[in-house]
Amino acid sequence: MFAKKTIAVPVSILLLFVSVSCNRLTEKKPDENIIKQIPVIVNDSNLLSIDRSPMDMIYFPVDYPKEKMTNPGLPDPLIRVIYSRPKKNNRIIFADTSISQNVIQHYAQDWRLGANEATEIEFFKPAAVNGKKIAAGRYIMYCIPYPDKWKIIFNSNLFSWGLHMDKTKDITETEVPVSKAGTAAEYFTMSFHASTDDCNLVMEWGDLKTVLPISFR
Repeated sequence: MFAKKTIAVPVSILLLFVSVSCNRLTEKKPDENIIKQIPVIVNDSNLLSIDRSPMDMIYFPVDYPKEKMTNPGLPDPLIRVIYSRPKKNNRIIFADTSISQNVIQHYAQDWRLGANEATEIEFFKPAAVNGKKIAAGRYIMYCIPYPDKWKIIFNSNLFSWGLHMDKTKDITETEVPVSKAGTAAEYFTMSFHASTDDCNLVMEWGDLKTVLPISFR
């Protein structure tokens, strides 16, 4: 009887151990990629900060990267612009300083012509912007808006945050009139359009539009 008891105790322990081990083996392992599927709006310190305004890149000639895929021998483009597109989101886009609530940008104050990092423009050959000569190269581009015109400024302080322009590095500036757009743009949008003088950089937001003529002649 003692022999049977001494054998039964270790066997029961062994069976319990095997059962627990099997349960652990059948448990679903956590997916290491789950954190990558968490929406970016979740407040999680383990996630990198992601800009809410989408970044866009435009070229002239328009669709240059697609054209180069089918024609690798194409020369460099003439211009490239990199900017982020803020959303109106039921706010007042422009207003004077007497209005402080729900306004995106006040008149007569520096605006980065977009969101997040400073808007960047690259000229691949010497150009003239609204008649003002500018050398080939990369610049940031910002704006001082007024109700009837925008002052567009080109600056050499690359890789900067858009709200902190170093005005000592301004290269040139020009003014372009503001007009009413045919449709209302929810997102600030830039686009190139061919013209008799080479191209226009068209900037639209809400029901406003301005056109910056650019020539390479």
